[in-house]
Amino acid sequence: MTKFLLAVHVLAAIVAIGPVTVAASMFPPAARRALAAPDDPRATGTVAVLHRICQVYGLVGVVVPVFGFATASAMGVLGSAWLITSIVLTVLAAVVLIALVLPRQDALVAGSGTAETTVRLAMFTGMFNVLWAVVTVLMIVRPGSTTGA
Repeated sequence: MTKFLLAVHVLAAIVAIGPVTVAASMFPPAARRALAAPDDPRATGTVAVLHRICQVYGLVGVVVPVFGFATASAMGVLGSAWLITSIVLTVLAAVVLIALVLPRQDALVAGSGTAETTVRLAMFTGMFNVLWAVVTVLMIVRPGSTTGA
């Protein structure tokens, strides 16, 4: 059962978190292009699609920690420092996405954002991506693990 839970956890992370990180990274430059050409339906359409990907896959990403907790419980590692650190960083990444990234994307999609908004958005998106990168490394390296990884 542990292997199944781990497989679902990893697949969910790839399928759900991957698209959010890519779409969120692509959003600021696409928004700058849309701001420069507000009458270009292709530019504004791209921004809307990238925003929708971030919203939908961000929501789907909830399954990642759900299966992560199930996997950690089955493995008996819920009290491990690396896992607790990963949980805290995952919560921080969710907060950055929900409180800092998506609202700025909303503003830009609605047409009320500025070039300054895209700069801040790029910074927050970078923070989101770095948090996920650190969580990924912790999941692979697992300090103190007895697996030899």
